Amino acid sequence: MSVLVLIDHDRGAVSDVARQAVTLGRSVAAAVGVPLRAVVIGPEPVAVDGVESVWHVTHPLLDDYAPGGWGEALAQLVSRESPTAVVAPGTDRGNEVLAHSAARLDLPMAANVTQVETGGDVWALQRVRWGGSLLERADLEAPIRLISAAPHAFAPAGIGGSAPVEEFTPDLDESHVIDRVVERVTIQEGTTLATARVVVSGGRGVGSAEGFAPLEELAALLDGAVGCSRVATNNGWRPHSDQVGQTGTRVAPDVYIACGISGAIQHWVGMMASKHVIAINTDPEAPMVTKADYAVIGDVAEVVPAIVAEIRRRRSA
Repeated sequence: MSVLVLIDHDRGAVSDVARQAVTLGRSVAAAVGVPLRAVVIGPEPVAVDGVESVWHVTHPLLDDYAPGGWGEALAQLVSRESPTAVVAPGTDRGNEVLAHSAARLDLPMAANVTQVETGGDVWALQRVRWGGSLLERADLEAPIRLISAAPHAFAPAGIGGSAPVEEFTPDLDESHVIDRVVERVTIQEGTTLATARVVVSGGRGVGSAEGFAPLEELAALLDGAVGCSRVATNNGWRPHSDQVGQTGTRVAPDVYIACGISGAIQHWVGMMASKHVIAINTDPEAPMVTKADYAVIGDVAEVVPAIVAEIRRRRSA
């Protein structure tokens, strides 16, 4: 018996949420007293630290991401190994692959789990629901438990190490890879909204598309990225790719600077994993202000340029 953890990676680059899933996998494996084994699907294995071994799942049809192919391959490995549980990262890809496997294995799947209490046939779970606006307590009873780790709910584990690698070749055909990546186009290089350590985000209070210019300047000075609320997207001030929130990108920077954003729950869901939140708003009762670690009560059009000027002054001193 063992616990398997799926390593979500893009051509060998391991996602941060996959490292968090390893942390959850370790705690589950320790609780039930079985080894933790990583599962890496693709042409090349990925070294994973803190696991008993790595299953390298390889096949000519798995040269790039294919949700059906990954799901079928994982299901075949699960059928062979009969693990106690399978843990996947709660990314779009991790949830998609685990859902494919669950359907093929006729097993229930619990997505976006934040806590797991093992013991007996029924495991008690806590998981994120409704885009992060509530936490649900649930019981999971299955011969093999399939769960995904909610993003930013666990500390990321190290990736690397020298765990032994075992090869597994699934039985696949073209019907399993109807959907797959066949071409890649680079849209953005360098710091992105999802990976930035500092995010400067603007909402209704910015006032216009032109009003984002000081925010862009501040983000550039801090080696960060610019985000926005849904209002800014709906008004055509910023593209949807910049939107932070339940229907946009979820971020977890070291610092999130919310400029003129009221702080509706849909937006808060997308940035609540930020380590520190600074709100700039004219309304001292705005939800974002009341939840922020620090707040500046003032007009974004005056406050942000003042911050930019002070940063430039100190750097030139």
